[in-house]
Amino acid sequence: MTFSIHGLAVARGIAIGRAVLVASSRVDVAHYFIQPEQVISEIRRLRKARDDVVDELQRLQKDMPKDAPHELAALLDVHLMLLQDEALTAGVVHWIRDRFYNAEWALTSQLEIIVRQFEEMEDPYLRERKADMEQVGERVLHCLKGTGALVVQPKRPQRPQQELQLGDTDVPLVLVAHDLSPADMLQFKQSVFTGFVTDVGGKTSHTAIVARSLDIPAVVGARTASQLVKQDDWVIIDGDAGVVIVDPSPIILSEYSFKQRQAQLEREGLARLRHTPAVTLDGEKIELLANIEMPEDTAAALAAGAVGVGLFRSEFLFMGRQGNLPDETEQYQAYRLAVEGMNGLPVTIRTIDVGADKPLDEARHDAAHLNPALGLRAIRWSLADPSMFLTQLRAILRAAAHGQVNLLIPMLSHASEIRQTLLLIEQARHELDRKGMVHGPVRLGAMIEIPAAALSLRLFLKHFDFLSIGTNDLIQYTLAIDRADESVAHLYDPLHPAVLRLVADTIAACKAQGKGVSVCGEMAGDVGMTRLLLGLGLRSFSMHPSQVLAVKQRILLSNTDKLRLWADQVLDSDDPSALMQR
Repeated sequence: MTFSIHGLAVARGIAIGRAVLVASSRVDVAHYFIQPEQVISEIRRLRKARDDVVDELQRLQKDMPKDAPHELAALLDVHLMLLQDEALTAGVVHWIRDRFYNAEWALTSQLEIIVRQFEEMEDPYLRERKADMEQVGERVLHCLKGTGALVVQPKRPQRPQQELQLGDTDVPLVLVAHDLSPADMLQFKQSVFTGFVTDVGGKTSHTAIVARSLDIPAVVGARTASQLVKQDDWVIIDGDAGVVIVDPSPIILSEYSFKQRQAQLEREGLARLRHTPAVTLDGEKIELLANIEMPEDTAAALAAGAVGVGLFRSEFLFMGRQGNLPDETEQYQAYRLAVEGMNGLPVTIRTIDVGADKPLDEARHDAAHLNPALGLRAIRWSLADPSMFLTQLRAILRAAAHGQVNLLIPMLSHASEIRQTLLLIEQARHELDRKGMVHGPVRLGAMIEIPAAALSLRLFLKHFDFLSIGTNDLIQYTLAIDRADESVAHLYDPLHPAVLRLVADTIAACKAQGKGVSVCGEMAGDVGMTRLLLGLGLRSFSMHPSQVLAVKQRILLSNTDKLRLWADQVLDSDDPSALMQR
């Protein structure tokens, strides 16, 4: 019987194949008390299990295929850092030594505390890192039980009775799991999976990140998919709609096979646009930039035909460090690699966008925060720790000696914050000068992601060379919506009249003063929004590299003269979505 499962669309495209199930790796844990004289041996058993998992992950890294996406290496690094963090081990040792718990019980007790801390985080990416912690714990638990870490060796199913019109080639496989760790993903990379489905995860979960890097259709957050789908079921993954169709009828299968072939032809057509300038039908030149998380992402940006990096999220360098933040040299090397990787094209580096609710500073993290979304985060966090901020500023200024660098400041809202930031930038320059260290010029920019900032454009344009509209946060703060909260996520609306007005006014104010402006949130990479943003006057878009060519195609078919009047009508409408199909 055909049925569908709905989740989150995180990697576009359609995959059709037989299901390979990976059962949840949750481990049954024995709970018992040990004798005082067993404490030392139990702690040794814990440390040995941890060291065995570290060795296993290091072997995976060493044997990583050359064509493996760099995201896998980065995520394995996160797992290794979590494993080697003495704060985790010390917490487990506490339960063993003070409560006389056995090692398994102590580990799960400590994991529950840490996972709760992750669940309370505001940032969606960091909140989803709780899965990394859970997977690390499960691997250690497997070793404690003597079963080793989870290794899945999927077998190809037999030739299906239902024909798929795939010729004589092997039947494609799709992976269905509760969740997948980076190590599992690395093992599966050597298989032939054409798509992924997971019960849990979000748009920034590691499964989603790797699926996008592999350009593989994926649906995450599909709730009970791993329980509803049976081994060897025919499965269609619609990565565009976020839908999984199980046991499709011949008619549905034929329809999606046609869509799949059509999508492949469209993708091949898009690839031919890589070197085509992004110019509208009426001659308007449009700047298409890429958002990146790590220096290695510059290769994907160039491959997509991006003309620069519009957003380098520097916080990814800080994640999972557990207080051991990257020093100036490490940051400088990372920023330099990104700058040099773009071969002379501009790179916009955003200063760290995290907060006290995120585990980079345990002292502040332990403090009470009634509402982390409105607390000490982004530039507020940086200004509260001038030493850390100056370290990052010096590293960015040094990297600017190697190419075009723009310095972007997140979440500014007050004049006092702007003044403090500018003073610290100058202080960083003076410190480099005193040390005789080479540094370069940077263009200064500010993120517009708080309504207060969007309503204070005169102040911002007085101090900054360009503005970048972070639509993700701007929408959430304007509508008081946490899009990660399922109970209100349906109210997250990029087309809300208030949101569109703030975006339009920011673009208009920048144009009036001859200042640069870009959109770097998800709105920029949404082809359904491209024509509207063009009509509102936007000429610079920054998005995930995988979205660049599709947006370029839409731009090449657009006429901004004709779009301007229509965009004004959408802007003045009480129901903008009703006009978007015109």
